[in-house]
Amino acid sequence: MSFDAERVRTVTFDSYSTLVDVDAAESALADRVADPEPVSKLWRARSIEYTFVANHLDAYQPFYEMNRDALQYALDAHGVDLPREERDEILAVYHELDVFADVREGIERLRDAGYDCYVVSNGNPEMLASMVDHADIGDLVADTISADEVRTFKPAAEIYRHAAARTGTPIDAIAHVTAGWFDVQGAKHAGMQGVWVDRKGSPWEPFGSDPDLIVESLHELADALDGA
Repeated sequence: MSFDAERVRTVTFDSYSTLVDVDAAESALADRVADPEPVSKLWRARSIEYTFVANHLDAYQPFYEMNRDALQYALDAHGVDLPREERDEILAVYHELDVFADVREGIERLRDAGYDCYVVSNGNPEMLASMVDHADIGDLVADTISADEVRTFKPAAEIYRHAAARTGTPIDAIAHVTAGWFDVQGAKHAGMQGVWVDRKGSPWEPFGSDPDLIVESLHELADALDGA
């Protein structure tokens, strides 16, 4: 690990899987699908895969629409036929995903310690507005920064550089906090420090560079930055 707490002026947070739990989307499938877990996991995986492909094909569409297409594929792959109205109801769960218990207090500690806090996400602005409201962190984060602003998804360097410009912070003075391994590597490649939130005790990827810091919660991050 090579985390340099003294360099950090701004902390940026990913949203989905970092601040809110995408696994909670399984509950929206439970009343409509006999075995919701594999459908939910395929839904999430495909939505991320679509963003990777979109970056290379110059085929951007808002992340909510990526989720819509990915949900359709996951249902089709498991032989589930639902009318559009029910698919829309399932999709809407992204506006009210469960918030991880450490999020508000963890960000509040960082804000009170003098760090500017932002959300940097693939989510489009409407998704991020509802996420911030549902997570009750609107008074703690300075702003949300969406991939929609540059029409490019993570882990392309452009979104992280755009975030640095939007925050008015030199990119090497930003710690980007995320549960996504590709997001850690994208942030590091662009010049940020990458902090991996590993809530599940998962192994780190053998491919690519290591995180600058691994934490189990946002409180651990606040501890690491305390006194820097």
